[in-house]
Amino acid sequence: MDLKKINSLTELFFIQYEKQKDKNKILLSSLKEPRKNYSWQQTFELINNLSYELKKYVIKGDRCLLISENRPEWFISDISIMLSESITVPAYTTYAERDYEYIINDCKPSVVFVSNTEQFKKIKNIIKNKDFIKKVFSFEKLEISNQDQYININNLILNNKNNNFKTKITRKDVACIIYTSGTQGNPKGVILSHGGILNNCEGAIEILKPLINKDQIRFLTWLPLSHSYEHTVQFVQITVSARVFYAESIEKLIKNMSDCSPEIMTAVPRFYQNLYQKINASFSKATGVKKVLVQKMLNLGLKKIKKEPLNLIEKIQDGILEKIVRKKIKAQFGGSLKTFVSGGGALDKEVGFFLNAIGLPTLQGYGLTEASPVVSCNPIHDIRVETVGPPFKGNEVKIAEDGEILVKGENVMLGYWNNKEETDKVLKDGWLHTGDIGVFENNYLKITDRKKDILITPGGDNISPLKVENELANSEIIDQAIVYGDSKPYLVALLVLSDEKKSLTDEEIKQEIEKTNKKLSKIENIKKFFTINEKFSIENGMLTPTLKLKRFKIIQKYKNLFEKLY
Repeated sequence: MDLKKINSLTELFFIQYEKQKDKNKILLSSLKEPRKNYSWQQTFELINNLSYELKKYVIKGDRCLLISENRPEWFISDISIMLSESITVPAYTTYAERDYEYIINDCKPSVVFVSNTEQFKKIKNIIKNKDFIKKVFSFEKLEISNQDQYININNLILNNKNNNFKTKITRKDVACIIYTSGTQGNPKGVILSHGGILNNCEGAIEILKPLINKDQIRFLTWLPLSHSYEHTVQFVQITVSARVFYAESIEKLIKNMSDCSPEIMTAVPRFYQNLYQKINASFSKATGVKKVLVQKMLNLGLKKIKKEPLNLIEKIQDGILEKIVRKKIKAQFGGSLKTFVSGGGALDKEVGFFLNAIGLPTLQGYGLTEASPVVSCNPIHDIRVETVGPPFKGNEVKIAEDGEILVKGENVMLGYWNNKEETDKVLKDGWLHTGDIGVFENNYLKITDRKKDILITPGGDNISPLKVENELANSEIIDQAIVYGDSKPYLVALLVLSDEKKSLTDEEIKQEIEKTNKKLSKIENIKKFFTINEKFSIENGMLTPTLKLKRFKIIQKYKNLFEKLY
């Protein structure tokens, strides 16, 4: 299939549907509801039908807000929205109320999709008086008094309008607006085109081609589909005619891997860190011969992934260990895994070396929402753990004089929704200024630092430290605050108390922080803190002339105290 000749993501689905419709194959499966399976034919009919209904409420370019946990209906709704020529605006189910309010006021959706009553309650009061919202669609029955307010998509009568998905949409048209945290606190709506995501799929297929040697490959998905990474993976799955399994939760991920034996799974560093800790803990309990075999397997695996040659005896030993140790490790994850793909943040190199050494190939990539989102990824035949791989096909990547990574190509966003000022800061002469610092090593990109003040969690979430700092400083007891936690499991803070509150106990400060946490989303919550007496000022070099905190300088000074909180 030549992805360059395809006009839209809906056309991509239709082309694959035509190839698969007579094979009676399952496309979407829910592991939370094992009987909920959708064939290509059923998926096609449901998309067709939902799109037909949706067109009563939208015109081309209208926005449709989508708030749901991962499930087959997410996929069906996303493509239905695009087929109706409107724009999907995914939102995390973990957002705080003020985030929903900002996004709704910013993008003014004509239609809102919610999965259930729990999700509806989060926006119920916000949308009450919004005249621009014409209808609410749900995936389950909503427990609300006004039943006429919404449409349960399961109650739609199949119309079979035989839409062939060949719309007037072009590659330059908007497919989705994905909100990502901005440095000034409010999230920014990244406008991605159909062509941008198709371009990303093209690069992904080059990476996955050596792994796809059968009729239907199995993917397990658990990263929120509201995340640009997993959102694009959806269309990679369509491109390779995969079977998609939706995981129950991160807590049940290992069990779910046994349930569906995935061959490919995309995840963020947090998952791999947890995996590393669990497997390492298991290895440390080994004794006697088992301990010797595990250590030998690990040593030889590390030599291979570090491209150190094995002698003949080591090759024989490694072949035996592959069957008696690595095979058992793989069996714990369904037994069929061909590769993990890591993105959404930096993967610790120790974790990368370890997983590859024990027979769980892990490809680290790099990207950002503004690039649809992948910029580069390691190929399976030449994994270089300390890099993020060569640039994707269709990407042009260069390093600016100050070391910043610049990206050019169809995958680059069209801009930020309603935010020309921020758009002009990062899009210059067609080049996306990523805010990340890097170098090329034999055509493999290596990330060395970050320019922008955005924290990325091991779960791949972007957090604006300024937003959280402003909330903390709004407290009557806190004068100044610095938030820390890039690539950490949770956020911590340095606090400078108001002069009259310097005698407060840690418990009293903690109670005040809890009040602030209630105004923030879970990932933005401050878990631990420490206080200092000296205020940041222009005189001590910690404030700029315009009274902005010199975050980098402050963090460097107090780094040891921050690290002690983990």
